[in-house]
Amino acid sequence: MGINTIGIVGAGQMGSGIAQICAAAGLNVIMNDINDAAVQRGIASVSSNLQRMVSKEKISADDAAAILARISGTVTLADLSGADFLVEAATENVAIKDQILKSLDGIAKADAIIATNTSSVSITKLATSLSDPSRLVGMHFFNPVPVMALVEVIRGVQTSDATFDATKALAERVGKTTVGIKNSPGFVVNRILIPMINEAIFVLQEGVANAEEIDAGMKLGANHPIGPLALADLIGLDTILAVMEVFYRDFNDSKYRPAMLLKEMVDAGHLGRKTKKGFFTY
Repeated sequence: MGINTIGIVGAGQMGSGIAQICAAAGLNVIMNDINDAAVQRGIASVSSNLQRMVSKEKISADDAAAILARISGTVTLADLSGADFLVEAATENVAIKDQILKSLDGIAKADAIIATNTSSVSITKLATSLSDPSRLVGMHFFNPVPVMALVEVIRGVQTSDATFDATKALAERVGKTTVGIKNSPGFVVNRILIPMINEAIFVLQEGVANAEEIDAGMKLGANHPIGPLALADLIGLDTILAVMEVFYRDFNDSKYRPAMLLKEMVDAGHLGRKTKKGFFTY
């Protein structure tokens, strides 16, 4: 099956980033969200990214216009029915993802692949939303999508070889490096990264060092480009907590217990950059 048209559900940071790299690779993209304002924000985000690339002379103005012209927006899910490959890039909520996947199952072409950009939810579990679970695959992009080189391609118990291979090939076609992963909570990157961030929060909670010192230690001592607490603020402390709670529940192992300080910060509404206050102030 040739993949020429990509349908994306979710025009937020992840969905719009996926739309941008797919259009830049010459694919036609249809991006869907629940209202027109959300769709237009997604398209404006792509346009802004492309203009920044033009100003840095990474692409020409004509290239930017051509990429943008390959992206269309819609609030009608049925408009994605002609897509060869569909990506669910909605919020990290099992019920919402389940509902979207069921809806996509009703409108997608029989030979279309359906991918989910989840960062922690079980692919095997989500696949049961489809009448043909073999066509669901995990395709986990990293934020910001146009910059980050990696895509985790995750195989659920039901995922067919054809689905997995086509998804891996598509990720490579849009310029990404892939790692193939068996379904497991948090897959590979987040399973290692999120508990590391949680441990940094424990170190802060215990007063071993202050936030600036913890981040300086990991940047200068472990050569990390950003400290774990600043990274937590960037990801969103509510997201960090949600992922840790998935690990704690699914592995049933106390080493994944979320730090009390993390819970307190989320309860206070101090979620990081998106609320202007987290471990640091923005």
